[in-house]
Amino acid sequence: MNKKLAMESMYISEKEIQILYADTDMMGVIYHANYLKWFELGRTQLIIDIGYNYLDMERLGYYAPVYKVEITYKRAIRYGEKAVVRTWVDENNGLRTVYGYHILNGKGEICVEGTSTHIVVRKEDFKPVQFKKVFPEWFQKYEEIKKK
Repeated sequence: MNKKLAMESMYISEKEIQILYADTDMMGVIYHANYLKWFELGRTQLIIDIGYNYLDMERLGYYAPVYKVEITYKRAIRYGEKAVVRTWVDENNGLRTVYGYHILNGKGEICVEGTSTHIVVRKEDFKPVQFKKVFPEWFQKYEEIKKK
């Protein structure tokens, strides 16, 4: 299940997470590093939802690596529960893009929240480039959907 939500004039992508037993730790809750993978699932879904494909960026000679991640754990999620990741563009300044995330349980409670900051770099030398210059249409779409 994935659906798009329009809230407060910003665009939010939503993707259901399939929780595997292997995602849990010895305490029976989701291992903390797995939430970073779920952030990536959400980010990928948002990009697809708005009509772009990260692989196209790579084919054109660029990457968008993670520059910074912030995450706050509020409630545990356990195997057998439902989880959803909601993703939006929090900031987009032409050089860096900040994605926002909420991971909710089946009751709709926010269990994890965070952000990831990405920059666009050239494949050949990893030198940063301006997102708005190398992908102007994609940048403009982010401007339209970002948090106001």
